[in-house]
Amino acid sequence: MAEMVRKSSVDEILNHWILAGSCILLMITGFAFLFHWEAVSSVFGGVNGMKTVHNYGGVVFSLSLLYSMRHYFKDALEYDADDVQWFKVAGGYLSHKVTVPPMGKYNPGQKLYYLAIVGAGIAIALSGFALWFMKDNASMLLLAHLVHNIAFIVFVIAVPVHVYLGTLANPGTFKLMVSGTLPLSEAKRRYPKWMKAAGKM
Repeated sequence: MAEMVRKSSVDEILNHWILAGSCILLMITGFAFLFHWEAVSSVFGGVNGMKTVHNYGGVVFSLSLLYSMRHYFKDALEYDADDVQWFKVAGGYLSHKVTVPPMGKYNPGQKLYYLAIVGAGIAIALSGFALWFMKDNASMLLLAHLVHNIAFIVFVIAVPVHVYLGTLANPGTFKLMVSGTLPLSEAKRRYPKWMKAAGKM
């Protein structure tokens, strides 16, 4: 039986799915608010019920986003020459003929995606809480709506790309975020710098 390597801890996997689930729920209800989709709001018992779900879903999302920083934030801020080269060859996604440099635990695309989610997540959370609790401040509401909508656009673009890259574009990645483990041979092939740092190369 192949030796397995743990890449994601149990709490990381659990929090990933809490973050993903709350994000998707917020995106669906957000679209329903934006386009007045009565079919969606009826699922939650009407607009007021959907607003309650959206608000408290935002609390779950905010807490989950903050907790995710213990798993990814430090790595997301670290880049080296191999990461620069990875960008030059677009990570090998556009052509299988290019040579992709050795990667650590996360590639630079994943790092930038995470930083974008953190930035947009903080913006959408703070503006969301402003919309929730500062209803009497007209100027604040105007600014909060603007920030909330811009951050929402970031999520609408980034999340589907992330889902695609984590499933169809990279077979095995979805399984990794369920079990948290992968064969040692595959880990050496996909994350050689991480394996070397762990003393397994």
